[in-house]
Amino acid sequence: MDGEAPLLDVTFAGAVIEWRGPAPFFFVALPEEEVVGVRAAARVASYGWGVVPVTATIGDTVFATSLFPRDGGYLLPLKDAVRRAAGVTLGNEVVVRMRIEARERPLR
Repeated sequence: MDGEAPLLDVTFAGAVIEWRGPAPFFFVALPEEEVVGVRAAARVASYGWGVVPVTATIGDTVFATSLFPRDGGYLLPLKDAVRRAAGVTLGNEVVVRMRIEARERPLR
């Protein structure tokens, strides 16, 4: 939303972790101290299923994704293209800037 302040704008550090399902997925877990703020912002920003759309930055790499709820917290997914562009691999400690914006409501 143009000109409006984000619902949440945080910077945090975390390790790149792997979760294995049918294919491996890579994430950064949000620190516990950020979860309350994300939950509050999610009331306005979430489009359902518990996922929360965000814009994140690692280094010079800016990307849009959605946080996944997991074990009372949230995981920030890192697609292969994002990891390659940011030059990060499994186990790397990364600094993430993350913003949650109010989502546009459709006109009725």
